[in-house]
Amino acid sequence: MATQEEIERWLAGAAIGDRAAFGRLYDATSAKLFGIALRVLGNRGEAEDAVQDIYVKIWNNADRYRVNGLSPISWLATIARNHCIDILRARRRESGRVEMPADDTLHDSAPGPEAHVVARGEAKKIAECLDELEAQRSEAVRGAYLMGESYAELSARFEVPLNTMRTWLRRSLITLRECMSR
Repeated sequence: MATQEEIERWLAGAAIGDRAAFGRLYDATSAKLFGIALRVLGNRGEAEDAVQDIYVKIWNNADRYRVNGLSPISWLATIARNHCIDILRARRRESGRVEMPADDTLHDSAPGPEAHVVARGEAKKIAECLDELEAQRSEAVRGAYLMGESYAELSARFEVPLNTMRTWLRRSLITLRECMSR
């Protein structure tokens, strides 16, 4: 497993166009980001495509990462999660349109063994940490970060002002980060 310092060094290398550093960053982090994409999207093929797009974003925005003592993997995971949520929102907009496969074959979209192992370990820890939150806060976090609901949608569902929802989510993420680091 790569250290925080190594990931930060590879991001700095990618920021100046060092393809070797970017390759090492990909090797060290792609399984985790794939696991995030798979959990959010629920489809192996879409997750694989999303990971490619995620790393293009990372390559193009590596110079925006700032060493601040926080985990660089959190920065990478945020890019992955946000990209996948954008995909879900686009899917929601197109939900009225039904597409048929180009051929008559059906593809297995089930995650493979490696993804199961990665996801199982992280999912257990995340679930434990989410259970430590108040019920409404936990449900709001799940809605925002797993289901792709917007702050406005959550604000309406929980009948709280928009800024209150933002505060709930921000404080809940801080609590989750602390729990995950234990």
